[in-house]
Amino acid sequence: MPQLFDPLRVGDLELANRIVMAPLTRSRSVGLKPGPLAVEYYRQRANAGLIITEGAQISPEGQGYLDTPGIYSPEQVEAWKRVTDAVHAEGGKIAVQLWHVGRISHADFQPNGGAPVSSTARHIEAKTFTSRGLETVTPARALRTDEIPGVVASYAHAARCAMEAGFDAVEVHGANGYLIDQFLRDSINDRTDAYGGSIENRARFLVEVMTAVSQAIGAGRTGLRLSPVTPVNDAGQDSQAQALFNHAVEQLAPLNLAFLHVIEGQTGGARDIAPFDYDALRQRFKGAWMVNNGYSRDMAMQAVANGQADLVAFGRDYISNPDLVRRLRLNAELAPVERATLYGGGAKGYTDYPALA
Repeated sequence: MPQLFDPLRVGDLELANRIVMAPLTRSRSVGLKPGPLAVEYYRQRANAGLIITEGAQISPEGQGYLDTPGIYSPEQVEAWKRVTDAVHAEGGKIAVQLWHVGRISHADFQPNGGAPVSSTARHIEAKTFTSRGLETVTPARALRTDEIPGVVASYAHAARCAMEAGFDAVEVHGANGYLIDQFLRDSINDRTDAYGGSIENRARFLVEVMTAVSQAIGAGRTGLRLSPVTPVNDAGQDSQAQALFNHAVEQLAPLNLAFLHVIEGQTGGARDIAPFDYDALRQRFKGAWMVNNGYSRDMAMQAVANGQADLVAFGRDYISNPDLVRRLRLNAELAPVERATLYGGGAKGYTDYPALA
């Protein structure tokens, strides 16, 4: 039986173990670039089989939160190189998460103070962090049909930038109510063009993005994150969630993506928030299957041993336990997270969590 600590080939990557550091926004970038603290933060956690970085916006329009990094400019590429070099020096593998928040944004972050873009112009009462604190998001506008190819191209450009920066792979963020999810769900998408209405149409944007990214850098270095039923960021349940995501994964299967990263239930919350057959998705996907949401050591070990998962992603446990793989091997106590230092600030609660003696 496979074990959590066994090596695994994922697409083009050889991973030392099946433990993944999940993407975690920490809001500590400097001028939309990772700074020296980020280099140390990721270096400390290179024991993971694979690190997936915090979300990095694919374009200026993709930003939605204060002090988050991008992956679209030469300056950002150079800054990320210092991160990837540090992780590789420790023997680790690292992927960057490609992020476009869509309507979960504020005019402060948009070029020329414009409206955020989405599949829809429906307003929501979601909030985001700006330089003034927690504020309601700015009303979005629906992307015109002729604008969508440009957004797809931005994902491909960001993926190429990631390769220039030395990343081993990319993960496209299709979860948690951000732009791709805004196209997928009929609770959000009210379009009447080729990207709205039917399940086939609502999945079209996702399929175009994943096709463009995999063609740009190779499917063996391309992964995707989905969250079929999470309600975060005012993402209401789709009326046919199972049929929607079954179709989407069926459409993606021919691409031979490296991995699919699935959040089970509510992101950071209840795993049984809504009924969903995750195994039905797995049967439709050929690559590595990564699970996420509240996995304990025992749950993770059982999931891998029973063949329910190839990889298990850990989020907050990786924030406060830089040596998480060793602690899991030893069944050692895990340090708790300091919630007050999760977002923004300096080294405290970021790079100062100690490893085991």
